[in-house]
Amino acid sequence: MNLAESNASRILVLAGGLVGAAGVALSAAAAHRGGAFTGTAASFLLMHAPVFLAVGLAGANRLLRIASLALLVGLVLFAGDLLARDFLGSRLFPMSAPIGGTLLIAGWLAIAASALARPRP
Repeated sequence: MNLAESNASRILVLAGGLVGAAGVALSAAAAHRGGAFTGTAASFLLMHAPVFLAVGLAGANRLLRIASLALLVGLVLFAGDLLARDFLGSRLFPMSAPIGGTLLIAGWLAIAASALARPRP
């Protein structure tokens, strides 16, 4: 594994830990404070945290790392918009949730496509 791959793996493991911690904290906030959007954001964070850990720890191929980056950006936009609605009373920015959701779908499709990519010798 070269330096760039090692750094990407470390960033993904870091993201997995932070996303997981945020998901747990927001689950508690949703339970005590309420807020349907907060609960949904927490669920999305918790369901995606293991992906970042798995890709980061496995030292995955480039396509899988790019797919994970698309998931991370999509997750920040989607969950960020939902949280802004509950905590700020407004959207993050117009179309942030649909853009984030589209990136999440694209990221998952890219993960599927990475299974079909030829491994480098």
